[in-house]
Amino acid sequence: MGKRESYEEKTEMLIKPIIDANKVELFDVEFVKEGSDWYLRVFIDKEGGVTIEDCQNVSRAFNEILDKEDYIDSEYIFEVSSPGLTRPLKKERDYEKSIGRLIEIKLYSAVDGVKEAEGILKSFDKDTITIEINGQDKNIERKNLSMIRWAYVEE
Repeated sequence: MGKRESYEEKTEMLIKPIIDANKVELFDVEFVKEGSDWYLRVFIDKEGGVTIEDCQNVSRAFNEILDKEDYIDSEYIFEVSSPGLTRPLKKERDYEKSIGRLIEIKLYSAVDGVKEAEGILKSFDKDTITIEINGQDKNIERKNLSMIRWAYVEE
């Protein structure tokens, strides 16, 4: 396991009590480099969406733990935010929650001449997803997905 993964795992473990106390759900944790800066990002969610206050409460409480535990040995910026309306599907539970939803996909290599599509996620397993596009079910290999996320739908 690389440093990045161990930071993400330790963050998930340490933030769990704060997530529970704030009655939100942990959507994802990422430790990523953008430009010359490293970011530790925690994405939280809840039924009806998270508020700025939710993000601030989790951020404030976890900053104290970050200061005390001091387990990341490089400079980084810590952020707490919501996964947003067009959230990416990363973990198996994201796929489970997205069955029956309109999703947007981009592919590394075209399938039937198409590299981008929108459709309803019907099912998935570890290797493929089934998406209904214009009334037709298409099976797509997960390793061919360069991007998969919720499609933007106006409420």
